[in-house]
Amino acid sequence: MAASIFLLLTIIILSSSSSPSHGLTGGSSLFVENKDDLIVSPNGLFTAGFHQAGQNAYVFAVWFRDHTVVWMANRDAPVNGKRSKLSLWKDGNLVLIDAGQYIIWSTKTESESSSVQLKIHNTGNLMLQQQQQTLWQSFDYPTDTLLPNQLFTRNTQLVSSRSFSNHSSGFYKLLFDRDSVLRLVYDSPETTSLYWPDPRLTTYNSGRFQYIYSRRAILDSYGQFNSTDGFRFTSADFGMGPQRMMRLDTDGNLRVYSLDRGMKWEVQWQAIYPICRIDGTCGPNSLCTYSLESGKKCSCLHGHKMVNSKDWSYGCEPEFHMCKKDDCDFIELHYTEFYGYDILFHRNITLDACKKDCLQDDTCIGFNFAWKAEGRYFFCFLKSSLHNGYQVGVNATMYIKLQKRLVSSFNEKIDFSQSSFSCPQPVVTPLIRSYEKIHDTRPLGSMLLVGCTIGFIEIICIVFFWYCSSKHVSTTKQIYMPASTGFRKFTYSELKKASRNFSEEIGRGGASIVYKARLEDNRIAAIKKLTNSDDQGEDEFQAEISTIGRMNHMNLIETWGYCAEGKHRLVVYEYMENGSLAHNLGLGKLDWATRFNIVIGTAKGLAYLHEECLEWILHCDVKPHNILLDANYNPKVSDFGLSKWLDRGGGDQWNFSMMRGTRGYMAPEWVLNLPITSKVDVFSYGVVMLEMLTGRSPAHTSNENGKARPAITDWVRDWVQRDSWVEEVVDPSIRGEYDRSTMEEMVRIALQCTEEDKEARPTMSQVVNMLLHM
Repeated sequence: MAASIFLLLTIIILSSSSSPSHGLTGGSSLFVENKDDLIVSPNGLFTAGFHQAGQNAYVFAVWFRDHTVVWMANRDAPVNGKRSKLSLWKDGNLVLIDAGQYIIWSTKTESESSSVQLKIHNTGNLMLQQQQQTLWQSFDYPTDTLLPNQLFTRNTQLVSSRSFSNHSSGFYKLLFDRDSVLRLVYDSPETTSLYWPDPRLTTYNSGRFQYIYSRRAILDSYGQFNSTDGFRFTSADFGMGPQRMMRLDTDGNLRVYSLDRGMKWEVQWQAIYPICRIDGTCGPNSLCTYSLESGKKCSCLHGHKMVNSKDWSYGCEPEFHMCKKDDCDFIELHYTEFYGYDILFHRNITLDACKKDCLQDDTCIGFNFAWKAEGRYFFCFLKSSLHNGYQVGVNATMYIKLQKRLVSSFNEKIDFSQSSFSCPQPVVTPLIRSYEKIHDTRPLGSMLLVGCTIGFIEIICIVFFWYCSSKHVSTTKQIYMPASTGFRKFTYSELKKASRNFSEEIGRGGASIVYKARLEDNRIAAIKKLTNSDDQGEDEFQAEISTIGRMNHMNLIETWGYCAEGKHRLVVYEYMENGSLAHNLGLGKLDWATRFNIVIGTAKGLAYLHEECLEWILHCDVKPHNILLDANYNPKVSDFGLSKWLDRGGGDQWNFSMMRGTRGYMAPEWVLNLPITSKVDVFSYGVVMLEMLTGRSPAHTSNENGKARPAITDWVRDWVQRDSWVEEVVDPSIRGEYDRSTMEEMVRIALQCTEEDKEARPTMSQVVNMLLHM
């Protein structure tokens, strides 16, 4: 009898500690210390459990039977190797608890049924189900991998791992962009860019369709991939049989792998074959080369050194100070290109003229020079930064501006052949999670209770005192949130002193006045002081502060700080010596070349807002008054009081409670109460462009005979139907300066931007591309 009882107890103990291989039920947990706490798919191909990501650091993950991880719940917040657990609560919520203390991840699900269960299916999909109803599934939240028949939608994205040894989120993303096109994006803390499909091609020429209502893509069991934007391919081993996966790798390339009989993953397809064409692959101020023999290599440019010897993504930094005009010269890198970051484009130009322009521009650090066979002319792109450098299949020469002493010591063969670094093997950086034991606090219960009581009384006193004081200090409703920005918060007295009691007014708008000031560090600043103290004025101030903290582009105004003190709301930004575009157009002092550069620079700034920010930003009030010009007449878009921003993972459309903008520049969508998209900024930009080319106001005005003339868009459209229309349309102050074919093309682009149908308008990035390749 005793033996039978002992055997029964043994069976109960063993069963209670055995692995819940078939699933997790309400009220049960998987523990990180128990290596047998696993959930296995019925076919044995997939396993879910705690996967070690570093020293004493674990992620809850799903992996193949060869331990290749395909999904992670907490890739950016690993849990401790002690007392951590995954628990399915009886209320239906699946939670991941770190060291028995903190919930760091959960499904946020609810269920009143006791039959809720967590299982992993033969497809690799980890599912939380209540009978036949799915409450949550891992297929809806992919990390860096897409499994066969896993639907990829507008609400999902793949994010690469940081490195082979670091599974946290990296810089590369696969997502459906706002124009419905499936794209690869490089999104680092310093810059954001689109690199696939090839940005050198138009969307149509790359075989994609834009603005499709449905955004869906899938890799089926046969190895065929289909996307609603028209992109499709078939893997090299097409057919049923091998297990496959699509992964966004750490190098930014999208690949399809299949598992062979030897349990090795083989590449069956990849998106980008010239590996060096992937943005950010070697970091700034470096050059990427590739050969079948040695693979990919990264090299620092002459006069530069690696920022981080273990990670090429940080690139290189100069070992010299920027040269002065008379002390500068250029080194030549043949068959080389640095893609993007253009500040000026010249066509039909000589090499000497391009060198001269770069030497005279302090922001220029180099330029690409090449021959365009189709147009039979030479062209050059001046660069403000050296990113995305490569030497693969490029029929162009790159000229880097350096001090003359460095130019004399340059040897291209030595610097970029013998001194190249192979991309290093991944360095395993220990990811360490310290563990502090939770001590028994019962003896301290009384002390804790007393301390909490005293603290609670103190909090009540502080809140009461603050409330009484705030009523006397200001009656303004303090609804603003702390600005999550890196610039400085000024006091009102500081700005009052810097502006000499706001004595020098340099601009005025409907809700603000702008003053010139000199800060304590002797920088000349412009201080915009909001005159509205109502909720709308407060909303505009918050919009501007929240927006400018997310921007960094040479064609956007640089903001240095703000003040939110009592009733006072002020924004401090760089002083622009030549004022607004509206002021300069009124003086008639802008020549053709300057206007052309303003058109391109403004387009680049808006394209950055629409497509390259971490959050998409809609300006809502693009007009000449909000385009400022620095000492060199470089344009900078300003005044973001009416702007609206949207997270990249959100939808296409913005919601507005009222119309925004300025009459004459507003798109028809505002008046017709149609959905608002980034195309309203495109329309306004087109009107500004026409105003710059014609010198005419965009609104209805009267001619010399007192008769009303149509708006600028209708007026130009009427003229382009006639012969010899350019001379009649162009601003008389620039006649004789412009190239006729260029002017015709710019007018065509401007009219396309101002189409009444928003779908017929290009995006701002397409406008930039058209302007640079006219």
